[in-house]
Amino acid sequence: MRSVAVTAFGGAENLAVREVPDPVPGPHQVLVEVTASTVNAIDVSARAGLLVEAGLMTPALPVGPGWDVAGVVRALGTRVGDLQVGARVIGLCDLLAGAGAHAELVVLDRSAVASAPATWTAEQAATLPLNGLTAVGALDATGLHIGDTLLVTGAAGGVGGYVLELARDRGIATVAAVRSRHAGRARARGAGIVVATDELTEHTLAQEVRARVPGGVDAVVDAARAGIAAHDALRSRGVFVALVRPFAPPPVRGTTVIVHEVAADGRRLAGLARLADTGRLTTDVAEILPLDEVRRAHRLVEAGGLDGRVVIRP
Repeated sequence: MRSVAVTAFGGAENLAVREVPDPVPGPHQVLVEVTASTVNAIDVSARAGLLVEAGLMTPALPVGPGWDVAGVVRALGTRVGDLQVGARVIGLCDLLAGAGAHAELVVLDRSAVASAPATWTAEQAATLPLNGLTAVGALDATGLHIGDTLLVTGAAGGVGGYVLELARDRGIATVAAVRSRHAGRARARGAGIVVATDELTEHTLAQEVRARVPGGVDAVVDAARAGIAAHDALRSRGVFVALVRPFAPPPVRGTTVIVHEVAADGRRLAGLARLADTGRLTTDVAEILPLDEVRRAHRLVEAGGLDGRVVIRP
């Protein structure tokens, strides 16, 4: 099969499409023919060597990028009895294990797989696993209830957009921090208040939020890695959820700071797929590229400013 590999840490030129042996599923695993996979910011960080520098990844090369999988089951391990060959599925790879989703075939643990949303295309479905699981886990970590108020930074992105929709589904009021051109998107996904960040600094974001929410918000999900700038919008004893450890601010005024790290969870992923099928979760795909254009895909994600996700189709 063909598979993408990082051959050296650095720029996108270090991505290569190689012929490798087809993987074989173990007893508790599923062999999936990849229909689509998404390029995430963490793929760019892994390729650049930033995860090695942070101690989150071994320096062993080559390594295969790609977390998100949408595809079709082609073979089942001997201990997997609740899936059928030919079923459409989504799942989450373990990037740190060395074999990624940017390939024609991938082996996943059964516990990391769920049925794909029936109403979404494969390209749309491929955007759900990593960002959806990150979003629902981060929202759960806030401990918020109906009527509480949540600030979401980076609310126009993949994680932030899902957080807005999940919060709306739970009756949580949201404040979205986004660039002004994304204000309409944030409102469409449930934001009750939108704070445009175009002209804001780390000293003024909290002021703008507090002007709209006197006393501060009950919790923050910091998808944009704003750090202390977003933490200052938090009320005393509020909860701050960081998605990247180096951007987690220190707790002050009795606040709780949590670093949420995503993990594969097929049951929770199945719940997200059901929300997608009822229209309570939505997604945007900006670019669909073949496997041979993986370098371009990485450069698009690295440059930023996209109105949606970048998807690879093997």
